[in-house]
Amino acid sequence: MKVVHTIEELRDQLRGQLRVAFVPTMGNLHEGHLALMKLARQHGDPVVASIFVNRLQFGPNEDFDRYPRTLVDDIEKLERARDVYVLFAPNEREMYPEPQNFQIQPPSDLGGILEGEFRPGFFTGVSTVVLKLFSCVQPSVAVFGKKDYQQLMVVRNMCRQFQLPVNILAHETVRDADGLALSSRNRFLEPAQRSEAPQLFVALQEMKARVEEGHVDPDALERHAIEYLRKRGWQVDYISLRRQRDLLAPTASEISAREPLVVVAAARLGSTRLIDNLEI
Repeated sequence: MKVVHTIEELRDQLRGQLRVAFVPTMGNLHEGHLALMKLARQHGDPVVASIFVNRLQFGPNEDFDRYPRTLVDDIEKLERARDVYVLFAPNEREMYPEPQNFQIQPPSDLGGILEGEFRPGFFTGVSTVVLKLFSCVQPSVAVFGKKDYQQLMVVRNMCRQFQLPVNILAHETVRDADGLALSSRNRFLEPAQRSEAPQLFVALQEMKARVEEGHVDPDALERHAIEYLRKRGWQVDYISLRRQRDLLAPTASEISAREPLVVVAAARLGSTRLIDNLEI
């Protein structure tokens, strides 16, 4: 595996390649990331991964400085997995040699709801860095995980509207045996919190079951799930039933008509914020 740190080195490695598959990450790699790279290898050659902790998508009171940076360990994991040909690991000056005044602003009805409401500017930072990475790598395929459901939709819509020649593939959320979605932030959970953390997925499963049983009042479904978690000590940002196609709230008639839905959630245990989702 080649490890490069500059855009010039990256382009030298990829010159003439027409079937590049790309997996952008912020590092601290786990089995979920490695699954994305395995899927990328099935759809392109060579596979490029990137590791870059993107300051633009962190708010002023969020965990940018605390976010785990484990490049040496990440390189060892990638070399053992043998799915990645080039790892692009730029520093901040390489990606942002000057203030990033040109930024991508997703529409408010997608980028300003759910995660966008609780993390203002998050999807502007995500969209901007993804577009910049796509410009550097010029992939034909890029792979994202469904755990970040809204992010996946933002990236897909951005590619469609800008006519980017990148096919966005989605990998199902990878979970531990107890149901907790794999995340780099899981390492911040204390032992008691780690034992409690799978209850977020339990709440999503319960909401899915209630929908399939015929409950069609989304507000009542959401209140039930939120109350379940709050009684267990969670601080809930949102648990919301949405349409898969646009992440807008469904009507009761759409729920009855079996509109494809997704339950999306974000909640905190102590200082650790977890997100998850479940399609219906």
